[in-house]
Amino acid sequence: MKERQGIRTTVQKQWFLLFPLLISVYTWRNAPQYTISGSIFWNTVALFLIQYLVKFGWTVIVYPLFFSPLRHLSQPPGAGLILGHFPIIFKLPSGEPQREWVDTIPNDGVLYYRWLFNQARVLVTTPKALAEVLVQKNYEFVKPERVRDSLGRLLGVGILLAEGDEHRRQRKALMPAFSFRHVKDLYPTFWSKSRELIDAISATIKEAKEQGKPDANVIEIRDWASRVTLDLIGVAGLGVDFNAIRNPENNELYQTYRKIFSPSKVARILQLASEVIPTWILRLLPVKRNDEMKDAVMTIKKVARELVVDKRARFEKGGSMDVDILSVAIESGGFSDDDLVNQIMTFLAAGHETTASAFTWAIYLLCKHPEVQTRLREEIRNGLPLLQDPDAKIEAKEIDHLQYLNAVINEAMRVFPPVALTLRVASHDTTIQGHFIPKDTTVIIAPWAINTASSLWGEDAKEFNPDRWMGVGKANSGGSTSNYAYTTFIHGPRSCIGKDFSKAEFACLLAQFIGHFETELKDPNWKMEIQGGITSKPKGGLWVRVREVELW
Repeated sequence: MKERQGIRTTVQKQWFLLFPLLISVYTWRNAPQYTISGSIFWNTVALFLIQYLVKFGWTVIVYPLFFSPLRHLSQPPGAGLILGHFPIIFKLPSGEPQREWVDTIPNDGVLYYRWLFNQARVLVTTPKALAEVLVQKNYEFVKPERVRDSLGRLLGVGILLAEGDEHRRQRKALMPAFSFRHVKDLYPTFWSKSRELIDAISATIKEAKEQGKPDANVIEIRDWASRVTLDLIGVAGLGVDFNAIRNPENNELYQTYRKIFSPSKVARILQLASEVIPTWILRLLPVKRNDEMKDAVMTIKKVARELVVDKRARFEKGGSMDVDILSVAIESGGFSDDDLVNQIMTFLAAGHETTASAFTWAIYLLCKHPEVQTRLREEIRNGLPLLQDPDAKIEAKEIDHLQYLNAVINEAMRVFPPVALTLRVASHDTTIQGHFIPKDTTVIIAPWAINTASSLWGEDAKEFNPDRWMGVGKANSGGSTSNYAYTTFIHGPRSCIGKDFSKAEFACLLAQFIGHFETELKDPNWKMEIQGGITSKPKGGLWVRVREVELW
């Protein structure tokens, strides 16, 4: 099916290019009085431009405004004739316009808005519509080809980007590695690595004080979060310690991810250009970002392949396998070496970047709400006496019974989901809540909008309030009437397979950090701005002042 569609698309493109030439040759030979120019070349160029302008006018103005079956859906105001709602979207953080529209534009499950050059976007807004897209018709809505192509370079075509039967096969083979039964065995690893982070921060502060540096106890959380989560996915996911906490400057993998997850203005322009220009053309441009991405992909693939070869060799020699995810995946027998390289690329990038973002936002929120921070610290110190012992091992039940800790984690990821929105494309003509959705229409799932919709969470939907997760029946729902009100990890067959893994490492990190440090913003008057990208993060980093608290 995909091959036939690809052939048909190629033929259409070739015909679009050849048609002006054929008309030009025919008129030049048989009706020269109708030619625009006496030169076949310039006549062809003129006809091509006319054809292109006609197509542009049809696809950008006439069809979306007067013929699109989506034009009757509820729409936000303020759309331009050619650029649609793009200017509004471009100047705001990813997901912010959608968050406002969900609350202010009356709709029955879907909103229609127009992106750059009036490209159609359908925003899903209600639990019923989400259930239809994410569960009931999940494989009818696939990742856009341009997203698969661009992210596939960095993430590999692993479980995050696979589609259809291939996705089902990969998920089935990986499920044992991400089951809670397996994840609970990783808690001691999460705990010890989190303690290593605390010790490293303490040592850094001590050294800065000894050197007489001003603001010696000020640290940038985002950087530390990225280092510890890379180490965590390395040890717990792949069975190797990348040592990014202790040695970030000479850590090739950490420096690679730091570069590609801190995109420049050029990177954003290239991302936007990919909407209208083929990716392969953009990659040929002589810009620094292309060289950075090329080098990054080579580095990550090299590390991934070395890990697979080493682990596979141990397995084939009958050596004992570890509890890390890669070992479980190899033992399943469901993956070739190339498959495993793709999965590792996915785990490395998505696994550490999303948790780093979530941890950063949690610290920001706790700085803004010191009363929550104090209450959380009291629960952690009373419930985890092992916090005093740097060599102590911890079990899953000791973390999981801390209700307020889990409430804070759930609420932080509700208010600031690491991935603000995700895209799908209708693989064929279909419907959402009875509304016709044409083939190739881009469908938007916006966790930031759904997670903070007042219709689902009440008037204080946008406020940080961990207590909404406390009380009978609220630990998993936050008091919402539908589990689709919380879309941080998506739902259905495409839901995040690493949800339990991520929440477990997040809980250990936060328990160690808040148990040992009291933290506040470096500048109490600092105005936070959101920087977009693959994940959202505070623009310019999150600088906080920390003070070590006495351990009993």
